[in-house]
Amino acid sequence: MIISKPRKKHKVKHLEPASILFVGFLGLILLGTCLLMIPAATSDRHHLSFIDALFEATSAVCVTGLAVVDTGTTFTLFGQLILLVLIQVGGWGFMTIGILMFIVLGKKIGLQQRLILKESLNAFSLQGVIALVQRVVLITLAVEGIGALILAIRWSQEMSWGRAIYYGIFHSVSAFNNAGFGLEPDNLSKWVGDPTVNIMITSLFIIGGTGFFVIADIFRKRNIRKFSLHTKIVLVSTILLNVVSTLIIFALEYHNPHTLGELSMGDKWWAAYFQGVVPRTAGFNTVDIGALTLPSKVYMMGLMFIGAAPGSTGGGIKITTFVLILFALWSVLTNKEEINVFRRRMPKSLVYRAFSIATSGIIFVSIIFFLLTITEKGVDMATLLFETFSASGTVGLSANFTGDLSPIGRILITVMMFIGRVGPLTIGFVLAIRSNKQAKIRYAEEKILIG
Repeated sequence: MIISKPRKKHKVKHLEPASILFVGFLGLILLGTCLLMIPAATSDRHHLSFIDALFEATSAVCVTGLAVVDTGTTFTLFGQLILLVLIQVGGWGFMTIGILMFIVLGKKIGLQQRLILKESLNAFSLQGVIALVQRVVLITLAVEGIGALILAIRWSQEMSWGRAIYYGIFHSVSAFNNAGFGLEPDNLSKWVGDPTVNIMITSLFIIGGTGFFVIADIFRKRNIRKFSLHTKIVLVSTILLNVVSTLIIFALEYHNPHTLGELSMGDKWWAAYFQGVVPRTAGFNTVDIGALTLPSKVYMMGLMFIGAAPGSTGGGIKITTFVLILFALWSVLTNKEEINVFRRRMPKSLVYRAFSIATSGIIFVSIIFFLLTITEKGVDMATLLFETFSASGTVGLSANFTGDLSPIGRILITVMMFIGRVGPLTIGFVLAIRSNKQAKIRYAEEKILIG
């Protein structure tokens, strides 16, 4: 009688949600790269080089908007639709698409999928994440549909209905997902003083940039006093920043003959408003960004670094992170132990995470910027830094330099866009896990000199 030895059970190592997000976005980008390299995707039927296709796919998936080729003339309808799908999936997050497929097929959604979805959407907890996905999809389709319809009606006045509808859909999806891809060589410059285009495009990317939590909270409670602390901070800081930024851009560019200088007073305000609100989220423009004064570019870099709200289609370190850091600094300066915002006390672990995310963002930008100064010889530092901040915040504004990047420079900006889209999520998740783990060993405390 042969007695078989018991088989050893091999432990299956599960990837953490942050790692799965990293791999998932990378896989989506590579798929988009392959599709954009198909000859049918380009107008001249000659496929893009791998680096250019990778750059465009990364920009679309990371909802950035930086482009090394002109979208409207380089890509066929097939190629543009690929970009549009990548933008939509990138804005939602690939896990949202996956959960939708689970729901449609009637399959059970396990704990692992819920954890990944929580990380992807920057949700507070696992509770209600599936319902949140459904709200995200419904809100997106409703807002994009309304935006596409209004834009199509406006553009039907100067182009055929078929083209106007397509323009409306493309720009509505691009705007709501904060991508910034346009079908015109000069983006939206020909409509610099058009109220309909200005209001609709900015409304779309501002709504997309406030985040699905804020939108759902507003529709659910409909009373500012009942809004969550997160919603209050996002709304107040967004309105304040948009108003201040409009006034600053108006003052800095008022006499610049290449931007606002030659426009009528009404168009000056429209242009100042558009360029004032766009740097935190999307990459559209109605004036030549490369012709802006240096102070305007420096100010825009700050806005691009701050970014949109958590759980939104925008990038950056997030506006709530920025606000929390400001309140933390004020507490230190006023020698207060606690950090209070709208009569609510902020946990110190959240403050540590906010400083960590901001610091990591600065480190990433510094490294890529340093490498670009080596690869892009002869280019002034302001242009390189502007391009780096734009990629880091997944904004998409460019000082007319993206197409002139060297092959290595394009790879560096591609990496920066990917880090900007995935990095803060990954870092935030890792910090959240570590902050909950109690150290087994506590060392003796000792102070060092700082400041």
